[in-house]
Amino acid sequence: MAKETVEHAASGPTIALALGGGGARGIAHIHVIEALDELGLRPTVIAGSSIGAIMGAAMASGMRGTEIREHTLTAISRRGELMNRLWRLRPTSFSEAMSGGFGLGQFNLERVLDAFLPDAIPRDFADLAIPLKIMATDYYGQNEHVCVSGDLRKAIAASAAIPALFRPVKIDGRVMIDGGIYNPVPFDHLHGKADIVIGVDVVGGPEGDGETLPSRIDSLLGSSQLMMQSIIAMKLKAHPPHIFLRPEVNRFRVMDFLRAQEVLDATASVADDLKRALEQAISS
Repeated sequence: MAKETVEHAASGPTIALALGGGGARGIAHIHVIEALDELGLRPTVIAGSSIGAIMGAAMASGMRGTEIREHTLTAISRRGELMNRLWRLRPTSFSEAMSGGFGLGQFNLERVLDAFLPDAIPRDFADLAIPLKIMATDYYGQNEHVCVSGDLRKAIAASAAIPALFRPVKIDGRVMIDGGIYNPVPFDHLHGKADIVIGVDVVGGPEGDGETLPSRIDSLLGSSQLMMQSIIAMKLKAHPPHIFLRPEVNRFRVMDFLRAQEVLDATASVADDLKRALEQAISS
């Protein structure tokens, strides 16, 4: 994008950013954040689901994309560092183990996030530099719950609590699970909040030869992806954002965090896609 166009964007149209859920596939969000940094563009508001809530919280905290990239690669893509952080999560006593510090097949995501989130992410929404909306799903209420104030870390944990992998999280006495269940890419919460609304979909979908039976966990997560893509399709028909990006993430699994560098390498082109789309949106 030409320099004069960028300067016009910085002083002219405002942007709002919606970052979708997708587990490790959401590492691709880093390219979008880095591109906005490069262009000198700062969202007026951010909305996120699941991994999008994590990346959105980091950006809303004032972290630059390069800082988020460095932290991600250090904390989760290096096996030794990953194991060290997981080791710190072990129950420190028998009573803690029996009281539910960990559950077989269902990890306490609040504790996991405390070990992995950057220190720059504050404990409360009020301390963010950019307004943030975090999506969670009210399990018994059967509806979407939007977190905009209070305990930020708890809201992130609720939004990223993938069923069967992580325990549900209670907010205001309500049981919350993965925000992507109801709203995989929450751009609908940003309409009217800025001149240009950007949505980034990293949900992806099952990939294979069409004949091999998926494992139990792949089948569970793949089914969720199919459901979320149907939700996204309906929302796009009803009221699409000005810019909608879909990085190529299908080859990666939801829990492929050790492949963070591969995810970044495979999705680098989304940064240029965003710059071109912004240039077109600003000039039109």
